[in-house]
Amino acid sequence: MTEQLHLQPRLQLLADLVPQDARLADIGTDHGYLPVYLLQKGRIASAIAADIGQAPLDHARRTAQQYGVGDGLRFLCCDGLRGIGPEDADTVVIAGMGGETIVHILSQAPWTKAGSTLLLLQPMTKQEDLRRWLNENGYAQSAERLVRDKDYLYPVFTVFGGEQPPLSVGEIYGGVDIEVDPLAGEYLDQRIRRLSQAEAGLLKGSGSENRQRAEELGKIRKILMERRADL
Repeated sequence: MTEQLHLQPRLQLLADLVPQDARLADIGTDHGYLPVYLLQKGRIASAIAADIGQAPLDHARRTAQQYGVGDGLRFLCCDGLRGIGPEDADTVVIAGMGGETIVHILSQAPWTKAGSTLLLLQPMTKQEDLRRWLNENGYAQSAERLVRDKDYLYPVFTVFGGEQPPLSVGEIYGGVDIEVDPLAGEYLDQRIRRLSQAEAGLLKGSGSENRQRAEELGKIRKILMERRADL
């Protein structure tokens, strides 16, 4: 009997959000756990495991062989989505990397904003920068989902191409429609703490620019505190 793969919570949430019979491209696949799991479960029609490094792809090949789905997975060594187009995938997962890296990948693949491609994005850092960029560059984001993994909360963005009204400061820094998620309060607390730490660090320095930026962060922190109080 073939061994069944089990995912850590962060990847499990992504797996749960992938539609049935999707044509998946997993960008930065690392060990290939997500596409292998979905193929094992019969959830997806096809999968591309893509990574910029050959070593992670070799890991992914071994994972696919170990769990009996080696024939169902295409391995591609590429920078982001280069070499992948809408004819290859209708669902794209970009997870486990910084928000600025996700921006770079999407900016090199304008076909992702055509409206027919589901993007599941899980930024590890610079979440506010990614939200702002998506909003200003032809993408529409629906409610974020949150997951706790190793004592940290991670958001997953569900995104399609399409225009969306400008996000508020509270949405950029605190998430889009996160009120639907039971972890929303904890996530806002986490963001408030980070803003407080950054604000305090700036105030320890000298110069008007530091004080001005600290004041800006203080205003954002108060907005998130008000949003937290309304939950």
